[in-house]
Amino acid sequence: MAKPHHAQITPSSGNVFADLRLPDAAELDTKARLGATICHIVKRRRLSQADAAALLGINQPKISALLHFKLEGFSVERLIRFLVALDQDVDILIRRKSRSRPAHIAVRVG
Repeated sequence: MAKPHHAQITPSSGNVFADLRLPDAAELDTKARLGATICHIVKRRRLSQADAAALLGINQPKISALLHFKLEGFSVERLIRFLVALDQDVDILIRRKSRSRPAHIAVRVG
């Protein structure tokens, strides 16, 4: 009889990219959250890829990439502009970090 395997569970930091120790983890997480919000809006509005592309001022292959989370070709700034084109307010809040934690970037959808 085989011994049961006990997996070690490590709690997430809240940023899967940082947990995987990827370079530019904060930017990757920010882009993923912005991209997910854009995808949610497009889906909720039942926009076709052609309609979404026209609304965002990009071609259909680029909207397809965006909707499939292929975000390498999109900057954070561009994703924010897409959200504005989708009639979303985007607020950027800058504040002094607390002493108890490192500085970070957070995207919250409200």
